[in-house]
Amino acid sequence: MLILQLFSIFFYKRRILSSWEVVYITSYDRFTDELTRLLNVGESFDVVKRRISLNDGRNCGLFYVSGFIDNATMERVLEYFIEYKDTEMLKERVAFGEVSEASNAKDAVNMILSGGTAFVIEGLDKIIVIFCRRYPNRGIEEPQNEKVLKGPRDGFGESMINNTVLLRRRIRDPKLTFKLVSCGKRTASDIAVCYIDDLVDKRFLSKILERLNKIDVEAISFGEQSIAEQLIRRKWYNPFPKVRFTERPDSAAAMLLEGSVIIISDNTPEVMILPTSIFDFLQEADDFYLPPLTSSYFRIIRLLIVSLTLILLPLWYLLITNPGFIPPWLEFIKLKEPGTVPVIAQIFIIEFIIDGLKIASLNTPQVLGNSFSVIAGLILGEMAVDIGWFVPEVILYLAIITIANFTQSSYELAYALKFMRLIMLVLTAVFNIWGFLAGLLLVFLLIVSNKSVGGGRSYLYPLIPWNTKSVIRFLFRVRLKK
Repeated sequence: MLILQLFSIFFYKRRILSSWEVVYITSYDRFTDELTRLLNVGESFDVVKRRISLNDGRNCGLFYVSGFIDNATMERVLEYFIEYKDTEMLKERVAFGEVSEASNAKDAVNMILSGGTAFVIEGLDKIIVIFCRRYPNRGIEEPQNEKVLKGPRDGFGESMINNTVLLRRRIRDPKLTFKLVSCGKRTASDIAVCYIDDLVDKRFLSKILERLNKIDVEAISFGEQSIAEQLIRRKWYNPFPKVRFTERPDSAAAMLLEGSVIIISDNTPEVMILPTSIFDFLQEADDFYLPPLTSSYFRIIRLLIVSLTLILLPLWYLLITNPGFIPPWLEFIKLKEPGTVPVIAQIFIIEFIIDGLKIASLNTPQVLGNSFSVIAGLILGEMAVDIGWFVPEVILYLAIITIANFTQSSYELAYALKFMRLIMLVLTAVFNIWGFLAGLLLVFLLIVSNKSVGGGRSYLYPLIPWNTKSVIRFLFRVRLKK
């Protein structure tokens, strides 16, 4: 009788274990082997694989990247796994971070490399991934390029989560939406498409999402610029930028409230604003933190200075090569001495020297900054004039142009205007006044032919199509109304 009872107990347990082997133990072994292979465990020192035992005796495999994990939080999470026997409690009882499931090892690998911890448990045919991650990132700092006299000093950072919080803090609207997209076969970069649901143009939004989903590249290595190159169907000969970047959360929030789409890329301390017209580059955050009269004055001055950066140098060269065009009240612009080097060559040499100084300043250690300034002053100062390389008038006008380039924050627009200025100089030197007029026409045609991303707005809006209210708002900062 005792032998029969022992046989029945053994047979019962064997039947239970057989069902577990089919469903659970096989999944555990398969998932563990696949994750070990896909994560290259043993080769990468920061990829960790551990095995723990639960209270009921089942094995649990852990996979994570050590640099992403908050150790204190992970210890508290492990207490739940050791204490509870019911695996259904994972989503209901674990109160730390985001809990997700993965039905295959490939999906789990993507989550692990995004900072998740994968739990492979005997008794589950899915992989549980808990996100108790901690990304290494800078704190919130003041933007380097878009400084303001008044207003907040916070700027976007490299953490996409922090960047979304900066926008949520300014727009407490449930319609504010962040749609996550992943791009890059190897990098699997996280990209958030941000918009306000009842303000955005739905057709334009669908085009942007469609283009993002069609991006088929190995890597998105350089953040917003890599995304922009994939989104924009840009003609190489047209240098005018089609997208606008900003490091300021208040500027991004203001554009969202006007119906724009913001693209946030992880690891990038700036966001992309779509759609964009050329006049959007001429607006700055200070315009909205200063009184209307002061802001309007700065806007008009900024527009005039940007225009001067384009036409001042070609126009001056046209006049000094055609003295008959110079009216008596402009006699002072004539050259006192022509110099040993042709004026057009002097202009190009100084333009290239200035760009060389910009590049060198980026690579110069901070402790050598003062010495670098002295050397640059000697090159472009009195010594260069005394030797006979340059005439004082050329240095003066190039200095004015260089300072004017810094009156607007868009690096892309500054160099687009620079390229157009050099082309106009060449045309003016070769074809005289007809070359100058042809250069102006070329600039106009390039701006008119430029299309905004997705066709959401004309590049010359609000001039084309004409919108009187928007033109007035662009030129003059009006008071806020109800």
